[in-house]
Amino acid sequence: MRLRFSKMHGIGNDFVIVDCRARPLGLDAARIARLGDRHRGIGFDQLLTIEPARDPGCAFRYAIHNADGSPAGQCGNGVRCVAAWLRRAGALGAGTTRLESPAGPVAVELLDDGRVRVAMGEPVFAPRAIPLAVAAEADAYRVAIDGAELEFGAVSMGNPHALIEVADVAAAPVATRGAALSTNPLFPEGANVGFAERRDRGHVRLRVWERGVGETLACGSGACAAVAILRRRGKLDAEVAVELPGGMLSVRWDGAGTPVWMTGPAEFVFEGECEA
Repeated sequence: MRLRFSKMHGIGNDFVIVDCRARPLGLDAARIARLGDRHRGIGFDQLLTIEPARDPGCAFRYAIHNADGSPAGQCGNGVRCVAAWLRRAGALGAGTTRLESPAGPVAVELLDDGRVRVAMGEPVFAPRAIPLAVAAEADAYRVAIDGAELEFGAVSMGNPHALIEVADVAAAPVATRGAALSTNPLFPEGANVGFAERRDRGHVRLRVWERGVGETLACGSGACAAVAILRRRGKLDAEVAVELPGGMLSVRWDGAGTPVWMTGPAEFVFEGECEA
């Protein structure tokens, strides 16, 4: 089977985009994982398919597959790339458009400078909705990992997120404690784990261990999760610059009852065709 694709990235978080508007992808998790291999395949953090919408209020639907072939519920950098791909294909114009994600509708807006603004939905802190296996909702939770007690916040941005505050994000144990918390039984569906260094009320430095992928250069939903958790604790203003290893995102959350807005770039890398 020949597969045509576009390679894109959002501040280093890289994707393969496949046009499935006319026919389904037709690949199982194992074949997707082979394509995601950076040595023997194309290499990507996620594979995104663009499909006909099932929700009549949305223009298109997109599905998300992690590099290990597992499905994902949301991808902030990915939806910006989907919107940019649809704009280049002539399928998306100016103004705000609703797209259907696996976690529900999101609104995207194509900006004149080439960036994309996305309404990522309202943060959900209820443990059952994350899901997080604890008895009651709290601003912070504790868990023992490798003999050390970690404090973390948790939220759903369409996918489960944990956040650990650190003094120096460059020294954060992302590959060890991030990976361990991501698969801890507290998170029955796994979690993306962010490590956040708060520089001031409008600036956060962030690294993220993504479930099914590992550490990535950027995580859009993780940036939104970090702002939501820290703003709920009273530590951030509404507009925050989130600095990730791959670049900067602008995140705004006006508080309970409102969606988190994320703004950032979406870049094309190359077009390709491979045997899948």
